[in-house]
Amino acid sequence: MRRKTGTLKPAVTTGAAIAAALVASLLSAAARAQDLQENSSALRPYTVAGKTIPQSLTGVPGDAASGRSIAMNRDTGDCVLCHALPDAGAGSVHGSVGPPLAGVGARLSAAELRMRLVDPTRVNPDSVMPAYYRIQQLTQVANAYRGKPVLNAQQVEDVIAYLQGLR
Repeated sequence: MRRKTGTLKPAVTTGAAIAAALVASLLSAAARAQDLQENSSALRPYTVAGKTIPQSLTGVPGDAASGRSIAMNRDTGDCVLCHALPDAGAGSVHGSVGPPLAGVGARLSAAELRMRLVDPTRVNPDSVMPAYYRIQQLTQVANAYRGKPVLNAQQVEDVIAYLQGLR
């Protein structure tokens, strides 16, 4: 792309491109959160124990099929933006920023997965993974979407059910 001065615009670095994709995904997901959360200003309470959230956010078992849909869908969870998923389908495009999720259900408990979805920075302060169920102390969130989680409590539990099945 040429600038008006006739010089070439420098190429975006890989790190900058990844960061831009993550920000775009977060903004898009935050926009969808408004429709997904009936009472978006109030999160269900949960207790953190170490690097886990031991209890379900809803008390209702997650639906693995719904969780898979959320994880694969670029309009909801968009896990495939950063992670390789074993059942994404032949020829599907997936990210490599985060670890592959094949076998994650054998490596991590539901409580550990819940923490990683709710607030990954409690596990790794340098994580670039979005906090799907945290609304406080976030940066780079448009004012219109502040106070709204990316996923509602049941969607978090659905994704956990799906990930637990990846053994």
